[in-house]
Amino acid sequence: MRKIQMVDTKNQYLAIKNEVDTAIQSVLDTAAYINGKAVQDFTAHLAQYLQVNHVIPCANGTDALQIAMMALGLKPGDEVITPSFTYIATTEVVALLGLTPVFVDVDPVTYCMDITSLKNAITPKTKAIVPVHLYGHAAPMEEILKIAEEHHIWVIEDNAQAIGCDYTFSNGVTKKTGTMGHIGATSFYPSKNLGAFGDGGALCTNDKTLADKMTMIANHGQSARYYHDVVGCNSRLDSIQAAVLDIKLKKLDSYNAARQKVAQYYTNAFASFSQIITPAIQKYSTHVFHQYTMQLQGVDRESFIQHLASKEVPCMIYYPVPGHMQKMFGDNTHAHLKLEVTNALTPVVCSLPIHTEMEEDQLAYIVEAVKSFIQKS
Repeated sequence: MRKIQMVDTKNQYLAIKNEVDTAIQSVLDTAAYINGKAVQDFTAHLAQYLQVNHVIPCANGTDALQIAMMALGLKPGDEVITPSFTYIATTEVVALLGLTPVFVDVDPVTYCMDITSLKNAITPKTKAIVPVHLYGHAAPMEEILKIAEEHHIWVIEDNAQAIGCDYTFSNGVTKKTGTMGHIGATSFYPSKNLGAFGDGGALCTNDKTLADKMTMIANHGQSARYYHDVVGCNSRLDSIQAAVLDIKLKKLDSYNAARQKVAQYYTNAFASFSQIITPAIQKYSTHVFHQYTMQLQGVDRESFIQHLASKEVPCMIYYPVPGHMQKMFGDNTHAHLKLEVTNALTPVVCSLPIHTEMEEDQLAYIVEAVKSFIQKS
């Protein structure tokens, strides 16, 4: 049996090695390392896949969120609502720009933004909502968009973990996550469902004015070479990464299907164990399983993780400290917030290995390792 990894980027590469090597060599032959044809091709293909008017590539997913907030003209003191139960990058950029993060709770089933908590958090200072499509499941966008429209609030989708996920509205219309708000932001970190061989990110929007502004911001605020109309940053997707991503984009649906197959294997295997709450999928969303995150009930998580480690099965906690408890906010700490679901999830969630190259003998071994501990608990 091959060594089990949380994410197997090496064997994914080996499966497409010839295509990738040829594409990288093509970039080397042209020496167009920045904004070359590979970047232009990938951007066009991603826009087509997402069915969105504009895609703006950038250096990473964190930059994508920052550029989005800059493009919307958010100013210090403006409040930005985001779930606490997510990776810190979502809130980090809020603080970096001098904006005020407002943490809300998540739904206990989807781990995505809770609508009641969102409604209660809105004030006259609220300027943006950042729903996170966590672990690969869509946030409840129809309700979020309705609330945002009622209060004239911008919506920035954090789609770093759910590219390829479909959201279906109550009228039957289906859209990709990241394309429903005013701006969508995503990451191409190597472990993502659509991962580069280094850092990378992108923004998408159907608003040309926003697209033009984000394009300028990502390139030093330039409207033309050496003409800087706005304060910007230096955030570019290089041509080699774009060439790799363009190949992988064609395989994204099959990659997500492979993840879904792994997830179903786990879910079926643990169905009879009351100590394990497996991921659920709401009728409005598909699930692309960036992570397979389950909850342990009445089980010592640290002992569970140590047991798996003794069997050479990796297991990760996403995320051990929620945003409202992080020290980075200093005197502005939000530790007093009563985010009941977030606080309840933090000590019980854990994620099992899931990626596109998993084999059935690996899955069987992982399941047996989990069961052997649970049955003794």
